[in-house]
Amino acid sequence: MPVIPVNTPSAKYIVTIGANLLPTLNPRLKKLNRDKPFRPFVVTSPDIWALWSKPFLNSFKEPPNVLFLPSGESHKRMSSVESLAQQLATSGADRDSLLLAFGGGVLGDMTGFLAAIYMRGIRYVQIPTTFLAQVDSSIGGKTGVNLVAGKNLIGSFNHPQAVFADTNLLGTLPPAQLRAGLQESIKAGIIYDAKLFRYMEQNADAILAPKNSPDAAVLTRIVAASVRVKADVVSKDEKESGLRMILNFGHTIGHAIEAATNYKQILHGEAVAWGSIAALNVAVARKTIPQKDADRITQLILRYGPLPPFKATAEKLVALTSRDKKNRSGIRSFVLPTAVGKTEIVRDVTEPELLAATEFMIALMRQQTATPRTFKKHNQ
Repeated sequence: MPVIPVNTPSAKYIVTIGANLLPTLNPRLKKLNRDKPFRPFVVTSPDIWALWSKPFLNSFKEPPNVLFLPSGESHKRMSSVESLAQQLATSGADRDSLLLAFGGGVLGDMTGFLAAIYMRGIRYVQIPTTFLAQVDSSIGGKTGVNLVAGKNLIGSFNHPQAVFADTNLLGTLPPAQLRAGLQESIKAGIIYDAKLFRYMEQNADAILAPKNSPDAAVLTRIVAASVRVKADVVSKDEKESGLRMILNFGHTIGHAIEAATNYKQILHGEAVAWGSIAALNVAVARKTIPQKDADRITQLILRYGPLPPFKATAEKLVALTSRDKKNRSGIRSFVLPTAVGKTEIVRDVTEPELLAATEFMIALMRQQTATPRTFKKHNQ
């Protein structure tokens, strides 16, 4: 069972990855808080609780309080945080309370932010239920909510006490959700870990083969490798002053796609995949990456599709990138790959460059034959 440390100047914790972690949850929480009393409050969504409440509660003698939040990015708002805080107060939560974020990336971000501001700070633990949350968003302490003006513009750095990634939870993910999460692992390979990239390249057929449930051993290996990338980067640059920015590869245009489509047409991992293709085009135009490497990366991104189409113009997407929180003094910071496993951060990407790359991405999207599907919020 992989146990991966995250060591930053402000917090040290571990990410535990394996099957059947839920039935051992309460003893693990007691070990974390050996000398501290705690009263657990679960923050989850109705659909996740309906699927997993029994194994979750198996290790608790007394059931914890449960707070519900509807699934979906549209609920990632300050109003939802206020509602959860009011529920905590009504239930008598105090500074000995421990929040358990039992959900996907949206719910984990919001629970971490709630923990940062309720009574000026209480403890919380991440129990991610989606592949994307297990490999990325539950680690590193980034928390927050969206504004109409842009994604994650309100938030704080607030690390969890621990992350428990139970790979059994991935068995109920819709195929599109799993593939969207795998795009974040491809990203980890592109920016930092060529070995992970090769593994996903060489084993794509086995990873994506139709099955009743995902192969736990294979998924555990990919989750662990992805978490090691995130943990290493975060440990070297906790608050995104430099290196950590590489984790945002594909996110500048990806976030713009999500905003332009009101978070209803496309999943986060899918948006990042399209954004990665756009960023690759900028890199090719600048000759910072060989064409053969860019083609190889694009091929793998598309292999883990199908990536669904979306409706937005290149002009609108480029305009939305001006709201990206990585921008400094009006200058866009952009992550560009230089080879598989290597990147650089540039701060002089022009609007015409970005427009050309986005137009290329949209043209490629129109060439693809992705099967239209209903947008699902399950396990967000």
